[in-house]
Amino acid sequence: MERKRIAIVGIGLIGGSLALQLNEKGLASKLTGVDSNRDHQKKALELGLVDEIMELDDAIESSEVIILAIPVDSMVKILPAILDKIDKQIVVDLGSTKEQLIAITKDHQKRGRLVATHPMWGTEYSGPQAAVHGAFENTAVIICNPNESDADALEWTKNMYKKIGMHLLEMDAVSHDLHAAYVSHISHITSFALANTVLEKEKEDEAIFELASAGFASTVRLAKSNPSMWVPIFMQNRENVLDVLNEHISQLRKFKSCLEKENYEYLQELIENANKIRRIIK
Repeated sequence: MERKRIAIVGIGLIGGSLALQLNEKGLASKLTGVDSNRDHQKKALELGLVDEIMELDDAIESSEVIILAIPVDSMVKILPAILDKIDKQIVVDLGSTKEQLIAITKDHQKRGRLVATHPMWGTEYSGPQAAVHGAFENTAVIICNPNESDADALEWTKNMYKKIGMHLLEMDAVSHDLHAAYVSHISHITSFALANTVLEKEKEDEAIFELASAGFASTVRLAKSNPSMWVPIFMQNRENVLDVLNEHISQLRKFKSCLEKENYEYLQELIENANKIRRIIK
């Protein structure tokens, strides 16, 4: 696979982790970082995530591939302008929502140079210092509306993801956003809500720390996720997230009713039914 000059726009957790993989797999002849946060710029250089820092326009001009790893609200603002400025460059976005992004670029004359993707990986941490070696290995990446991308752009992007150890799924943007609401977005809302519940009921932070078990920590860890990333995701995927939330609230009401009515037989059934998730998650 030919090495390319690659620019990563947004060198936080996702962009920084991808930079590590691109370097380790020898996929980049030069790796340029673009970030509006000066602390991120400095840290990315210190950690060796990128070879240099550039302004966006300069990075577009000097690169063959532009990878966008920024919050989805910023993505929809700048992507059309990026497509305006490119020639033959490949543009790859890593956003967690896709329907709005696909819609705003649908009629752009350079739409074919865009490959819309969503690597299904992340942690609750943020910033270049959170970058993880081998982050994307043995995880899935969804490529949305692949038939709308040029063949060479799609081929390079698929090969890049295969090289860093990901397995590929293809999906239309509407289906992607629905499925993401179920497997990712609801998990974060639940974690945020649980954290707020505990913080409201337990005013002594030390007590939370002392009593928190591994189970609680793993359940609520997503509550540490960056709000500047997640609020735009919830905004863009509002309808799907509301549908999932309604179902989730319905399920919570069942558990509440069991306890109110002391219906422990039905409570047993609810938990046994939940155990069927073992078929999916080993």
